[in-house]
Amino acid sequence: MRYPKECVLKECVEAVIRPLEPGDRPLLDAFYAKIPESDRWFMNYDVMDTAIMNKWFDAVERGSVCSILALCEENVVGQGSLYMRGFGATSHVGRFRIVVLPEFRQKRLGTWLLLDLIQLAMDRGLEALRADLVVGIEDGAIEAVQKFDFFKFAELKDYVKDIHGNRQDLVIMVKRLHKVWSDY
Repeated sequence: MRYPKECVLKECVEAVIRPLEPGDRPLLDAFYAKIPESDRWFMNYDVMDTAIMNKWFDAVERGSVCSILALCEENVVGQGSLYMRGFGATSHVGRFRIVVLPEFRQKRLGTWLLLDLIQLAMDRGLEALRADLVVGIEDGAIEAVQKFDFFKFAELKDYVKDIHGNRQDLVIMVKRLHKVWSDY
């Protein structure tokens, strides 16, 4: 993958996508501070906790997480991560997370990040990608990944709770990967 990558979003907004670098911590902290708490609630980690973020940056450095940033005018406006296990029964499956600032949603930034994460997964020899998404909350993301041949693998009824304690369904979306794009 060649970085930095310039992309033009809807409304002619320009962004640059590049890998996360060790010195990006202040930029990433500022980015997550702008994400609504109700959105952060559904992440697997408390990104506002310094100790958690230290462990996450360590995982990036070790190579078990690949992370890319989308920047606009030197500010992070989106972030994508690919999580990989180096050992075990699911070491062939990667998981991903994409987070975009509310004002940059519906501009195709998530699409750009998803395409790069799919390519990163293929480059690492993964056979499948998995996304766990909350029905009724992340419907836009569910619809978006379906356009990239993710299919509903399972739905867990009343599995997660939203920030107010209301139960929500969790859908597990999976995409089978090929070695190269021409195999699709």
